[in-house]
Amino acid sequence: MKKIDWYIIKKFLGTFFFTIALIIIIVIIFDVSEKIDDFITNEAPFSEIVFHYYLTFIPFFTNMFSPLITFIAVVFFTSKMAYNTEIVAILSSGVSFKRLLLPYIIAASFIAMMSFYLANFLIPNTNKIKMAFEDKYIYQTYYNTSRDIHVQNKTGEYLFVESFNDQTLTGYGFTWEKFDGQNLIYKVHARNITYDTATFKWTIHHYTSREIIDGKHYFKKGVEFDTTLNVVPRDYSDRVARMDIMDYFDLNDFIENEKIKGSEKIKFYLVEKYRRVSFPIATIILTLIGAALSSRKMRGGIGLHLAIGITLSFSYIIFMQVSTVFATFGTLSPFVAVWIPNIIFSFIALYLLKLAHK
Repeated sequence: MKKIDWYIIKKFLGTFFFTIALIIIIVIIFDVSEKIDDFITNEAPFSEIVFHYYLTFIPFFTNMFSPLITFIAVVFFTSKMAYNTEIVAILSSGVSFKRLLLPYIIAASFIAMMSFYLANFLIPNTNKIKMAFEDKYIYQTYYNTSRDIHVQNKTGEYLFVESFNDQTLTGYGFTWEKFDGQNLIYKVHARNITYDTATFKWTIHHYTSREIIDGKHYFKKGVEFDTTLNVVPRDYSDRVARMDIMDYFDLNDFIENEKIKGSEKIKFYLVEKYRRVSFPIATIILTLIGAALSSRKMRGGIGLHLAIGITLSFSYIIFMQVSTVFATFGTLSPFVAVWIPNIIFSFIALYLLKLAHK
């Protein structure tokens, strides 16, 4: 590492964190103006507003805007260096353009690793604090009635409810079927079921059951009985589970359980899993594109560099959103959908770097 490397790294990281800080301050100001009435009405303590709510904004927005802000930071300070002929002086001293990119890659890798840590470990924990604050002082209890939901309890066992109420944790029109291969061996139909949050058991009300043993059918009718099922209330909700409060290991375990249950929402969870890895990598790719674009003088000055940079950044974001929609609601693989933007923009980066080197 030479002085010029530290010089570029300091400019890179300094511009990045300064820009992130400005954006976070602006977001907080707008959010305060929007939610001040809720804070006053619900008598939220000032210390909780600061430490349980707004402090959690810092890692969340740092990670959300990191690729975009990284790109803008690179374009901004590199353009200034180019128009001050600093880059010409560096290259004239015998430093190759590839060697010039080393401090860019080091700084971008630092931001990428920070983004990976924030997305997979820190933000899920801060989101739990933020969510508890919002439930207490901002939002009312969420009410939802889901309809016609099929869930696999475990291999060979299937559960069905005609409707489910999130508020009362009650399912109506419940059916539980067990199969031995293709043969039905047990079936329960009940008027409703309720979940006990204290015992983590389900109570099945007003049921009739049929058990088939050696070709004979045994019927039973009762008022209620308790049982343990491999499902929880959120499995009967039409909402996607709160992935933003699951860390890397929790999310992986959750996805494996959802695969066993045959969840229809599995694609949403896989997209989130792959995005937590691909998003930090985008930081490095956009850094290389930014360095290649802004390392030369162009007519239009820094403004033109920024315009091109912002256009490419938003193109990446739009591309990511479109591809993930095809994955979650179409037949495209979640892995492919998440990584396609990175692959395409990697080729764009290589092309621009080749031109810049000339």
